[in-house]
Amino acid sequence: MTAVNKFSMNMMSKSANEGFARAAVSAFVSQLDPTLEEINDIKTAVSEAVTNCIVHAYKEGYGKIYISAEIFDNKSVKITVRDKGCGIENVNKAMEPLFTTVGGERAGLGFAVMQSFMDNVKVRSKIGKGTTVVMEKRISLRYSANAQK
Repeated sequence: MTAVNKFSMNMMSKSANEGFARAAVSAFVSQLDPTLEEINDIKTAVSEAVTNCIVHAYKEGYGKIYISAEIFDNKSVKITVRDKGCGIENVNKAMEPLFTTVGGERAGLGFAVMQSFMDNVKVRSKIGKGTTVVMEKRISLRYSANAQK
């Protein structure tokens, strides 16, 4: 598998930037001609990953969120969302549905949502160093009448 295109960006961990991150990644992935369902899946997964950074990573203020995406020659995309925040003490526990460290309105479904919309989700984290979420999705092949000629 060879990367044929990639991009990266970083932004402050402000809630106003979540929609921008979602739009930027989906615009980048659009060159693969995904279905509406596939693009919505990617938008939702990116939204959840970025929101986790905003809500959990920087509890004492703001920090940076690093986002990158790579498109591969097999029509798959790998999206990485990383922070340098507080880290996750127990990644396996954090990935359990309904687990949350914040409470209140938070349902604790972020990782479960990412896993349901993407083909593969990996999470690495170190206390005091931050968290990296890597999500992969294969885009379906669609053929138009012109592409078959």
